[in-house]
Amino acid sequence: MDGFNLYYSGRRWFGRDVAGWRWLSPKSLAAALVAQRANWSGARVNRVVYCTARIDAAEAPVAYVDQDVYLKALDAEGAVDHIEFGQYVARTKQVPLACQPRKGRPQLVRPPAQMPEVDLPLMVANDANGDRIILATALVREEKGSDVNVATHMLVDVLSREVDAVVVVSNDSDLGLPLKIVRNYVPVGVVNPSTGFLAGALQGKATDGVGRHWWRQLSRSDFTDHQMPDPAGSFTRPPGW
Repeated sequence: MDGFNLYYSGRRWFGRDVAGWRWLSPKSLAAALVAQRANWSGARVNRVVYCTARIDAAEAPVAYVDQDVYLKALDAEGAVDHIEFGQYVARTKQVPLACQPRKGRPQLVRPPAQMPEVDLPLMVANDANGDRIILATALVREEKGSDVNVATHMLVDVLSREVDAVVVVSNDSDLGLPLKIVRNYVPVGVVNPSTGFLAGALQGKATDGVGRHWWRQLSRSDFTDHQMPDPAGSFTRPPGW
């Protein structure tokens, strides 16, 4: 499971301020997903690997504490078998200033003939076609490594024959090639946690490779029906969760 992909997908399903879905048990969710597959009759969950990154404590102290409680609760409850950590980084990046219409592609904001002096991190530059654009310096927060960690654990478990099938919970298109390879060895279930369409790179046919592959999109009830007990061990659900 890609923890950040799963979390932000849940936030799109419910909204930032809605409680009742964050205290999720990955193992309970995984067991339910496998049990629903008629063509995987008798299958059981052997191992749940949860890939995430620790939030920056200095930048978001409350969120850091909440995440820390959740990760400790996962371990105390046995709701995962292994947590693999990537990195959470914050950096500045220059990006073209654009507007996002309700429908269609983002539209670049073009500067006027005379760009006024403003006390903002904006500058006029030329793009690859020589057209003038406005560059904005933005703070970008990114989680790094979860896609690689998901792919690594999946490939090791499959190629060492530790598992007979794989379920991947992510909508990260970077997993396209690892999934394509793994389908030649074992049946694969791909679970899209997002409210949107499945990434094209993750699609395929049920008969590819060894066959018996499947695809599914999570719903709101998948989050709410698989919450850990509160408390989980000695850890209590954070307020608003």
